[in-house]
Amino acid sequence: MAAVVVTIAGRTYRMSCEDGEEPRLEQLARYVEGKILSMREGFGEIGDQRIVVMAALAIADEATDARGRAQAMEMDIAALRAELDAARKASAAMEARVAGALEDAARRLERLNADLQKSAAPRDEFP
Repeated sequence: MAAVVVTIAGRTYRMSCEDGEEPRLEQLARYVEGKILSMREGFGEIGDQRIVVMAALAIADEATDARGRAQAMEMDIAALRAELDAARKASAAMEARVAGALEDAARRLERLNADLQKSAAPRDEFP
């Protein structure tokens, strides 16, 4: 188990995390700290607790929006997969119809060729 020290809103926190997760945790802490600093610039000094709560709500709002977009994209992907599946089935059906038509045309050509061969064969002529 690893540990990392982060500073958020002027306070230092020692946090435990899985080995290798330290950079991610530090990145998240910097993001939260940046959100707090941005709120302070916008609202001034309105109290540490209030600014932290406002930053947490802003981050929760971003996360909710991101989840909504991700769900919408997942629905779009599912719809596109269904369209692709339908197109593949339609293509397979069309290929089968074309193959059948080609086989039918080939049989008819073979019959015509056989008929032509019969009509072009030399005939014994009797007077």
